[in-house]
This record gives sequence, structure tokens and C-alpha cells, in this order.
Amino acid sequence: MSRGLSVFTRDLIKNYPMGTGEVAVLKGISLEIRPGKLVALTGESGAGKSTLLHILGTVDRSSGGTVRIGDQNLEEQPERIRASFRNRFIGFIFQFHHLLPEFTALENVLVPSWIQGGPENRLLERGKYLLDRMGLGHRLQHRPSELSGGEQQRVAIARALLQEPGLVLADEPTGNLDTHTSLEVFSLLKEMNKEEGMTVVLATHNAHLAGLADRIIHLKDGLLGESSTGTEEPAPMEERKNGGMGN
Repeated sequence: MSRGLSVFTRDLIKNYPMGTGEVAVLKGISLEIRPGKLVALTGESGAGKSTLLHILGTVDRSSGGTVRIGDQNLEEQPERIRASFRNRFIGFIFQFHHLLPEFTALENVLVPSWIQGGPENRLLERGKYLLDRMGLGHRLQHRPSELSGGEQQRVAIARALLQEPGLVLADEPTGNLDTHTSLEVFSLLKEMNKEEGMTVVLATHNAHLAGLADRIIHLKDGLLGESSTGTEEPAPMEERKNGGMGN
């Protein structure tokens, strides 16, 4: 089981240049997420959700404030150290799956191991295990064009989990899927969150899925709005299997 990473920000701001001035996207975000929690990040388009995820994922730097992932304050570190931490401890899932069309499902899952290195046999077996957990054990050798949208996104989830990250950042991972398939994909991600213990921060416009999270953090105009606790539970995996996997 991976060890979930805590997330902490204090007075986090992010400005982007615009003309002769700047536009403020994040305006003093202070939050704390405990290890192993699945948190939904909600808000209208332009509220700052993606920007916050990019900063938490060390793919962008803040303009001010404190950001700490686990016990690491990486804001002042050189890009080499930030990239090393990101590659080892953070997994990313996007609205668009970004699968390589010429590679099979299994090969797409293994791409991070080719880039970062690691025990080849162990990662190969983990890749197979993850695809099987995603309901794709019979589709290992299929290319993206032979998979449905929901299957492609499940491959992307398996890829994000390959290196057993402590933090998974998901930016609208169900945004291009229908309602039923969105629930299937979210439920699989939540099950892996509970089984492997990684922290998940998921940006979504889907109020129903947000309600299935451990906690909801709302952004409005770059500021934190009300935070609440999710109360619902998705159907158990066995029940969904009996009803068949979605597209």
C-alpha cells in the first residue's frame, strides 16, 4: 500500500502577466488535506481549479505563499528536484487520456516506467494487475482506437497509479464521459484510493461525483468558498460488475 501524502498551502497566490499588468488567479488559498483522503475540488470554469492542481503537482510555481506536499516544500527547489519528486510521488489523470495511439493498453500504462526506470518485472506485473482491477484484464493488447472512452480513461488511471504515487491529481477525469461511465470511472478511482491509501485531489463540475468524495473544497474567483463533507457511497464493485461495465 502506498503512503498517502498530505497537502498544505498557506496564503497561496498565483498571478499571470496580462498586458502591462497581472491577473490574479489564486488569491490567498490556505488549505490542508490529510493523507489518504479523496477530495473533490469544485467551482466554475476559471475559478482556479486547474491552476491549483498544477501548483500542487509541481508543474507550475506559485507567485507567493507556502506549498508543502508531505514534508517537502518544493517551491524554492530547482526544477530538477521538483521533477524528480513529481515523477516518483505524484500521479496525474486528465480530462483527455493522452494515450499513445501506436501502443497497446499495457504499453501505455508502462510508459512512466520507461521514462523513469524501475524494476521491469515488478512494474510489468503491477501494470497487468492495475488493468485487471480496471476491468481490462482481457484488453491488455488492444490499442486506444479499439477501446471505448471509458476504457481509455481507465487505462489512464492505471498509468497514473503504476509507480504507487502518494498523491494523485485528477483534472476533470470524467468530463468527456456520459453519466453512467463517469460513475464507473470515479468509483474505480475511489476504490483504488481506499485500497492503496494514496491522497486524491479531483477537480470536477459533477456535483453528484463531488458528493461521493470524502470532502468537497469549493473555489470561487480564486478564493476558497465553503468546504463540506461528502456523504454518499457509490455502488460496490461487485454490484457494478453484475450490471456490466460502462463504455
